[in-house]
Amino acid sequence: MTEHSNNSPSQANQNPTNNPVDSTNSNAATDATPHAHLQDKLIKDSITNNRNITAQAQARQSHVSNTTLNQNAAVDSSKSNDFTQVQDLPTGTPQGQQTTMPNTIHNSENNTATQAQTAKQTLFNQRDDINNPHTPDTDGNEQTHFGYKTVNKAEKQARVADVFTSVAKKYDIMNDLMSFGIHRLWKRYAISLSGVRAGQHVLDIAGGTGDLAKVFSREVGRNGHVVLSDINAAMLEVGRERLINAGCNNVDFVLANAETLAPFDDESFDLVTISFGLRNVTDKDAALKSMYRVLKPGGRLLILEFSKPVFEPLSKAYDLYSFTALPVMGKLIANDAESYQYLAESIRMHPDQQTLKQMMQEAGFENCDYHNLTAGIVAVHRGFKA
Repeated sequence: MTEHSNNSPSQANQNPTNNPVDSTNSNAATDATPHAHLQDKLIKDSITNNRNITAQAQARQSHVSNTTLNQNAAVDSSKSNDFTQVQDLPTGTPQGQQTTMPNTIHNSENNTATQAQTAKQTLFNQRDDINNPHTPDTDGNEQTHFGYKTVNKAEKQARVADVFTSVAKKYDIMNDLMSFGIHRLWKRYAISLSGVRAGQHVLDIAGGTGDLAKVFSREVGRNGHVVLSDINAAMLEVGRERLINAGCNNVDFVLANAETLAPFDDESFDLVTISFGLRNVTDKDAALKSMYRVLKPGGRLLILEFSKPVFEPLSKAYDLYSFTALPVMGKLIANDAESYQYLAESIRMHPDQQTLKQMMQEAGFENCDYHNLTAGIVAVHRGFKA
């Protein structure tokens, strides 16, 4: 048993890899030493070779990457002139002034035609120039005021349309900011003077976003009727959406010129109101006569409008606020400082309390009076048709 447990030298040499090396066998240890040195050498050569291959591959990849970057840079450089530069971009339209959505047209010929058509269009919506009684044929070069500017009568209606088309989307927000929310109290007081009752017919002229019409809709009930009219389509669309969403199903929305009120029959309304709109009318005397015409006998007219402060110190502070803060707020909120500059100027050009009362009397109204609000910054005028 002992003799068979030891391998002979010849057996070890014949099967160096198949038999385990016995550490107690000196002959096996002596024979394994050359093999160990050879194995170490092979391992070192393999490591060195792998390092050389890796270095060559990295060098090759670096060369390819640099070449690609250079080629891309060259392509970008050759195309840089194709990009639109900031200074070439068209000037944006102030918020709310868009009356139609732009169409994207890729055909160059169609683009040219579209640009030519756009150039011919005026800023205001053509529907805002409805029934304009002032034309070069009827008024010639007769002039009126547009804020502090002097313009031909035939031009004012379109200019006012531009202003309110621009501010329509931000009109309610700006009213809250400009008046610190007090405009809601002014309107509430005017409604309290209206004497409106269930079943009556009400015309709200220049009603815009529908503040008054919404309340009148509730007051007249299902047997009554309210007409919200405005000469400006953008304003009327805002009011229409607002009142429909509020569930006011007894309200009609009519584009109408306050000077003529052409769509409406004589003696068809129990109450006529106009809130912060009369000062924008070209011919206020004509508008007052039209309001008298459409009122039923015994009907009343209410005019809520900016007026003249009764205290001189307040007047100066009010002017400072109007001509500094309002245009700044208009720029920040509505992106339109110029329109709010006009609105401030139009207030100063509007007749004062006593003058407007006299104009109402000349149009045929009786028992005319007025009520100053906020020390005369705003006034409510009231008149009756006999």
